[in-house]
Amino acid sequence: MLAALRHRLHEVFVRWALRVRPPEAAPIVLTQRRVYVLPTRAGMAYGAALVVMLLGAMNYNLSLGHALVFLLAGLGVVAILHTFRNLVHLSIRPGRCEPVFAGGMVQFGLLLENRRPDARTSLRLFIDDADPVEVDIAPHASAATTLAVRATKRGWMPMPRLTIETSWPLGLIRAWSYAVPDLSCLVYPTPAEKAPPLPWSSDSARGSTRDGRGADDFSGLRKHQVADAPRHVAWKAVARQQDGPLLTKLFSGAAAQQLWLDWTALPDTVGTEERLSILARWILDADAAGLAWGLRLPTLRLAPDNGPAQRSAGLRALALHNHGAQ
Repeated sequence: MLAALRHRLHEVFVRWALRVRPPEAAPIVLTQRRVYVLPTRAGMAYGAALVVMLLGAMNYNLSLGHALVFLLAGLGVVAILHTFRNLVHLSIRPGRCEPVFAGGMVQFGLLLENRRPDARTSLRLFIDDADPVEVDIAPHASAATTLAVRATKRGWMPMPRLTIETSWPLGLIRAWSYAVPDLSCLVYPTPAEKAPPLPWSSDSARGSTRDGRGADDFSGLRKHQVADAPRHVAWKAVARQQDGPLLTKLFSGAAAQQLWLDWTALPDTVGTEERLSILARWILDADAAGLAWGLRLPTLRLAPDNGPAQRSAGLRALALHNHGAQ
């Protein structure tokens, strides 16, 4: 109960400390009202040592002891100022974030801009309890960095709250601030580890090609892929070699290597998320085999094609299925 209360109070403080409603529009500038300062454990020990030294100097009437205490106390005050200035007025802009599969690590990109003539040293950025990333920024310069967060489910994943802190130069004072950049990453469904074979229909490998020739126009051989249909395996070529790899026959024309990945090709007992995982595996297998494939979902139809753009479009459609606009 005490831990839950502490967490609740921390969240209330963070919402107050942000000063704005997240996500924040770029650029995010850490103004003076958004930077908070407290002593570290080393700083509290430093202060306690000064109090002990002051009491000893007063007890024995040591003028040099008083001078040393006041000198060290002034050093601590200067450390507060430098630690605060190392963070204040820092500008943060969201960068790029490449799509990943659920269960992988999302790499949120950030661009930190230093508009001051002084360098910013030992800035630490982290999300939740992850290990911090340390960044140094030269005067009037920018620095790019990435923060990794594990993706737990498909769809758009907004960047969580970012904490940026520093204890430079002496480690006696901690200055920190919070930010929530307007950055989201697309998370694809996790490809199924075990999926049914690609749904080759009776007309998937037949039909006329773009140049009017049929699917029987042989054009060569290549290494066999898991997604290849058994009917395309060059069994005679395999039989002529001992312990050789399986080979797949290639045909000229797009229709000879075309198939549809259909939502309804799977049994009704398969759930939505499992169905999306199987379709993701089919897309990856068909893409690896160099096939032209199309995708049919209840709310979307993707025309047959191949290549990186087709792969991205298909995985994006799966990631955003029933999640709004695609």
